[in-house]
Amino acid sequence: MIALLQRVVESSVRVDGAIVAAIGPGLLALIGVRPADTAADAERLLDRMLRYRIFADADGRMNRSLIEVRGGLLLVPQFTLAADTARGLRPGFSHAAPPALGRELFDTLVTAAGARHAPLASGVFGAHMQVSLTNDGPVTIWLES
Repeated sequence: MIALLQRVVESSVRVDGAIVAAIGPGLLALIGVRPADTAADAERLLDRMLRYRIFADADGRMNRSLIEVRGGLLLVPQFTLAADTARGLRPGFSHAAPPALGRELFDTLVTAAGARHAPLASGVFGAHMQVSLTNDGPVTIWLES
């Protein structure tokens, strides 16, 4: 599984013009699922996201985790993260999980996150979403399980 983490001041997701998810300071995590991914990959990715030290400590160094700062976590499914961009001028999506597996593992991730962290919000799998964010830093990190 892939997570593109963005440290944010705030972030939200709109579907059909209505806000369906929003957080204040914390992490926006765009989530990509690949065909070989499993529930164990989702758990490992969640653990890394929650404990990854990308928030400033008292000295301004990135030494604190999302758990430590008690920030929000916004999970947004994004199959295009698994795009094959090796050739040509159009991405291929054969490296992305089929929709049923993608939905299953994204739901697994959201459920596991809800049991371990608050505040938590999530986008809508399969929906056309508009994601808004104010990146803090900017800090953007690519994580894989």
